[in-house]
Amino acid sequence: MTNIIANSINALKDEMTEWRHYIHAHPETAFEEKQTTEFIIEKLKSFGITELYTEFAPTGVVGIIHGKNNGRTIALRADIDALDIIEENDIDYCSTIHGKMHACGHDGHTATLLGVAKYLSVHRDFSGTVVVIFQPAEENEGGGRVMVENGLFDKFPIEAVYGMHNQPNLALNHFLINHGAVMASYDVFEIKITGVGAHAAAPHLGKETILTATTIVNSLQTIVSRNLNPIDSLVISVTQIHSGDTWNVLPQHAVIRGTVRALNTEDQDLAEERIKHISTGIALTFNTRAEVDYQRRYPATINHAKQADIAIKAAQKIVDDDKIIVDSPPTMGSEDFAFMLQKISGAYIKIGAGEGTNVHNPSYNFNDEILTTGARYFIEIVHQELGQ
Repeated sequence: MTNIIANSINALKDEMTEWRHYIHAHPETAFEEKQTTEFIIEKLKSFGITELYTEFAPTGVVGIIHGKNNGRTIALRADIDALDIIEENDIDYCSTIHGKMHACGHDGHTATLLGVAKYLSVHRDFSGTVVVIFQPAEENEGGGRVMVENGLFDKFPIEAVYGMHNQPNLALNHFLINHGAVMASYDVFEIKITGVGAHAAAPHLGKETILTATTIVNSLQTIVSRNLNPIDSLVISVTQIHSGDTWNVLPQHAVIRGTVRALNTEDQDLAEERIKHISTGIALTFNTRAEVDYQRRYPATINHAKQADIAIKAAQKIVDDDKIIVDSPPTMGSEDFAFMLQKISGAYIKIGAGEGTNVHNPSYNFNDEILTTGARYFIEIVHQELGQ
């Protein structure tokens, strides 16, 4: 069976590559993926998959593929959105939309799942149902959360969900599979500081917001160094400071923005509490006022142990054991697949794309050599879960 899958998917490689290049040339960002969704629907219908649903998000599509016999239901997910980045690659399928680019490989993930759907539409040698989820808005806007909140897992009796991501600078076709934490949570904060503006020559007449802001920025770093257990992981990054308009005025307002990454809710709680206390306390010290808006965007991506074991078995059908890395340290990036893993059991894994530019870079490009690896992995998951 493994050889049949490999031969069939290898025969689809050129077609999958063509799909990937088309999607790459036509990038669309969060909840704007209308053309991408239309392309996916067109392809699914051409495979004979006509049970399609688009009501779970403003864009994106869910397809249903039934096996030869009744049985359990599982889901496979790919993200479909691009990023607001100006592409710098010199390729014949470069982005045709200035300022938007598939800089994270979602074009490759989408083409991979389309290849899986085409294979399964022909080889329905499993008992049960496979739900293919083409999810929009993974980048920043939480399309996974939206689909969950709109009843994706309420409408279908899905028992397990699986996702994957390409990983540049991990050896080609190697697998990273974790039991437990894979990626961190993603929170954002905004600190608005209000004081009293004054002439730069008379600072004693004002209540200075820039001094407040810089003191807060420096002090936020003590949360990790002096409040967190040294063996835990937490990243607090200030990414924006906005204040002032001219040379000779001490501004009345300042704004600080940043992100927090953690691997558990306890550390999220710690970060939120300390950011609020430090900000308001320092503002009081300088006789200014600080208002903190702390938003929890994505939870940590936490694999379920049973599904992680199934993922390992699926990977073992494709590569030797020495190419499967189990329980490596989690990364501090984030993934809205976490919302799906909060709702039902599942696993999120990474496939090595070989040496190259990292994601979210204007020179990044998905490695087409792992299209077949990803497709074979998903198909092996189906056979592990639903039998042959």
